[in-house]
Amino acid sequence: MPEIRFETERLIIRPFELTDAEAFSAYRSDVAVARYQGWEAPYPLEKAIEFIQHMQQWKPEMLGEWLQLAIVRKDSGAMIGDCAFYILKDGRQAEIGLTLTQDAQGFGFGREVTLRLLAYLFDDLNMQRVRANCDPRNVPAWRVLERVGMRREGHMHRSTWMKGEWTDDYWYAMLDDEWQELKKNLK
Repeated sequence: MPEIRFETERLIIRPFELTDAEAFSAYRSDVAVARYQGWEAPYPLEKAIEFIQHMQQWKPEMLGEWLQLAIVRKDSGAMIGDCAFYILKDGRQAEIGLTLTQDAQGFGFGREVTLRLLAYLFDDLNMQRVRANCDPRNVPAWRVLERVGMRREGHMHRSTWMKGEWTDDYWYAMLDDEWQELKKNLK
C-alpha cells in the first residue's frame, strides 16, 4: 500500500495497522457511532481484522474503492476514528467520509480531518470536485461539512434503505476553485 500519511496540528491520519483492530472494533460496536453508518453494531473483532487486512491491499489505481485511514491523536496516541475517500471512476471527482468515537466529538477534530482530506484531494490529486453525504438527522456530520465550506447541493427524500427504514440524504460538494478561494482564508 502506498504510504498515505498526513499530519494536522493535533492528529495523525495514517493507514490502518493490525494493532488498531481492537479500538476499531470497539467504536464501530458503539450503537451511537454506528447509527447513521452502513455497518451494524456490534462489530466483531474478527471483522475488524478482516477489514484492516483488506485496506492494506488498497492501491491508488483502484478507482471507485474506498480507502479508510486511521485517525490518531498526537498527544495520546489514541485512535479516535477513521476517515475515508474514494476516487470516482472519472478520476477527477472524489467522495469523503468520516467517523469519530463519541469521546472525540465536539472538539473540532472532524473539521481538522476534513480540511486535510480536502487539501490532499484538491492540491495533491488535482480533483475537480469532492462530495460527501449524510443523514440529515446526523447534525454534527452536516455541520462539519458546512463549517469546512462545502455547499449543500441537495436533500434527497427517503432515498436510502438503511437499517430497516427509508432515510433522507443531504448531499454536499466543493469545487476546486472554491477550495482554492477557501484556502486563502484558512488559518
